[in-house]
Formats: sequence, C-alpha cells, structure tokens
Amino acid sequence: MLLCEGGTGVEQGLAGLRRAGRPLVLSHWPSVRHGDRPVGHRASVRAVLTISTSLGQVAYDSKGSGAPVVFLASGGHDAHDFDELRQRLPGRFRSIAIDWPGHGDSPAWRDPPGEVQLTRMVEEVIDALCPTGAVLVGNSIGGNVSARLASTRSDLVKGLMIIDSSGFERPLGHAGRAFCTLMGHPGFVRAIYPLFSKLYMRARTDADRRARASAIALTRTENGARALSAMWQSFKLPSHDLRSRASSIAAPTVLVWGRHDPIVAPKCGRAANELIAGSKLVLVDSGHAPQTTIPDTVAAQLIALLDVAFPAGDPGELSEPPFLSRKDHQR
Repeated sequence: MLLCEGGTGVEQGLAGLRRAGRPLVLSHWPSVRHGDRPVGHRASVRAVLTISTSLGQVAYDSKGSGAPVVFLASGGHDAHDFDELRQRLPGRFRSIAIDWPGHGDSPAWRDPPGEVQLTRMVEEVIDALCPTGAVLVGNSIGGNVSARLASTRSDLVKGLMIIDSSGFERPLGHAGRAFCTLMGHPGFVRAIYPLFSKLYMRARTDADRRARASAIALTRTENGARALSAMWQSFKLPSHDLRSRASSIAAPTVLVWGRHDPIVAPKCGRAANELIAGSKLVLVDSGHAPQTTIPDTVAAQLIALLDVAFPAGDPGELSEPPFLSRKDHQR
C-alpha cells in the first residue's frame, strides 16, 4: 500500500502508477456470486451470518468445527480472497471469514471506519464467536488489525499469520502521506484502482484475477469507495505505527511476505520479524496477496502454526515453538 517508507515500495509503486461481543446472529442468507468473472471463477454460495457490534453490523461466514481460525482480508477485498486457503485446512479447524464494513456482504456504516475502529470491531466479534481465542490470519490492513489486537488481548489471539502488512517501519514520509491523501478521496480510488490493483496483485492465477476483479468492482460502488478511502486515511495517523506495540505480541507469529509486493515491500516484513520476538519470516514468490497466488505454500505455513497454537489434546495452551526462530525463503 505504498506504506513501506524508505524502501522500494514507494518508489516502485509511484513509478508504476505513473506508467463485538454483542447479541449476535441477526440474519442468515446465502450469498451467490455470479456475473462477469475471470475464466475459471466458479459462482460460490456462501452462507452469510451477521453480528451486531457496538460500532455496527458486520457479515461473516463459518465453516467446519473445531479450533477457530479467523481470516481478515486486505482493504478493497473480501472473504473470498481466502477461499483457496480455507479449502486446504484440515477438518479439525473451524474457519471464520469476516467482511469489512462496506465490503463483500457487510453493510456499509454511516461513518466508514479506520484501523482503530476495525480493531475494536474484530475484538467484539472474536469475543462473541471465539471467547477462548483464535488464530488470526490477516492480509494487509487485516494483518495490522490482527497485530494490534494481539498486542492488547493476548487471551483472544492464540496465533498470528500476518501477510504483507504495514505499520512495522518508520512513519510515512512525504510521498507515502501524499499517496494516502489521494487515496482518501473516493473519486481518486475509483479512477486509479484498475491500474493500482494490477500493480499490487501481480496476478498469475485465476484466484488472483478473481480477487482483482472483485476489488475493482467494489471501488465502483459509492459505499465501497468510501469504505476503502477511510482505511487509507487512517494509514496516515500515528496509531498506524505498530512499532511500540510489536514487542508485546506474545502469540506465535508467522510473517508471510511476497517478494514482488511493490506496496508493502519485503523490508517491512524484515522489520516486523525483528520487532516480534520469535516470529518466523517466510518470503514467497508473489505480489501483495500470496494466499491467492500460492495457496499451497501459505497453507503449509498456516497448518504448522495451527499445530503450535492448538496442541493436540490441549487446544487452549500455547507452546514456544523452535520453528518460529528462523527465517524461511520459499518459492
């Protein structure tokens, strides 16, 4: 998100552009996705639930039973970004995917939220659905929100997978802040997103193309563009900086980073790896959304993390895993 200041993220990105715990389930309906989709996209039926938080309603779906895993997408994207990854989880886990307000199946809020408000929303949802805690998997803003929650509610976060997320490097400079300001205008978001999404997705798979098409479609709606712009506005705030919080993250953490992400460059992942004690950094051959490009690789890392976060016979106990002490570089 042009949010790795001082690295190649801003320079490459700009060059590319120039060229909870409330009473819950209120409704339950199938969400059927059809229309103009890339080749290979299958219309999917998603059993959607809604939950009321103190900030507003939010949609989610739940699959399977067992130890819970919560998925949080990038801004502009929805729960379907994790379809391929969720399909690869063993049956002993329950996967829950949340749509941000104004995204996917979630209704838009009158005042679109930024990172701090979204963290509060996720806290309330997990408090209600997974009161003994869950493993959080977050891409981009989803990773920032997950890390923020882990730093304050260790009882709710049993493990973390942070995928190409910002907030672990020094604050944005002039170029990054200027771009965030532009992205804070819905009209600019709508105009730039076809090119911008091409830049950060680096699409190679049908899942990549599906995710990109869905993000472009969202920015063409008034509510979607407003919701995404509010997220970008929050990236300029002091609260976006997670450096002082990272040392308090106690959950086992895996950092998955695309080598070819021009928005949140790999040096941001290295910074997070240095800040979060015992974390494991895995650099992979993808852009900003490894889970749609190489789901097998991401799934292998996630399953290993889940086995640590939820040891057999004692799903509530965490251990100190030796495998989290090294850096992996996979293709």
